[in-house]
Amino acid sequence: MNKLYRYILIVVGLLYSCTSSELVENWKNPEIKVFETQKVLVIGITPEESTRKVFEKKLVAELKKNGVNAEKSEDYFENSFTSSAKTEKEMMALESKLIENGFDAILLSKVLGVEDKITVVKAYRNIDKTFKSFREDYYENQKIYYDEDYYQEYQVFHAESSLYCICPDKERELIWKGAIDVTEPNNIKKAVGDYVKVLVWALKEQELLIVEE
Repeated sequence: MNKLYRYILIVVGLLYSCTSSELVENWKNPEIKVFETQKVLVIGITPEESTRKVFEKKLVAELKKNGVNAEKSEDYFENSFTSSAKTEKEMMALESKLIENGFDAILLSKVLGVEDKITVVKAYRNIDKTFKSFREDYYENQKIYYDEDYYQEYQVFHAESSLYCICPDKERELIWKGAIDVTEPNNIKKAVGDYVKVLVWALKEQELLIVEE
């Protein structure tokens, strides 16, 4: 990431300092300038089902407001889907089914707990760990669904959203990912609203999903 773009991110962070969420770092596939989708599936991974539903509903509403054809995983997956871990074979079958049903992109968001701001900075060094596909990302992180103690010790949350292409005529690849601080995790409504606001802003700035004429 060049110095100019890092400077822009710092300025953005200052602008959003009055909110509970802040874009800390992001990465975009250098081979892609603009990415539009026919239909995108929004997936939130968290053990808190109520929070996941609020997040997906809010994000889908904002995407639709910006002209994006988006659908919540809650509306697409069967109720039993997240009740047990999925194998890699099952994830491959899921991708194929999504493509058959007209999806060509997945926006996957997950929350990773951290203890304090110092730890947050260290945690972001791991943004270089890139999952090449939605299938790999989901498979490696689905354990979050089942760990009831996953967040209890943390005061600041680190969240990450990733946009994947599952286009049938293209390589299934990571398009973009962004790391976002959630500094008021106990105020769910505010945290979700601010997170979605920052995420939608980032996608719009990168000309991903939301492409203005």
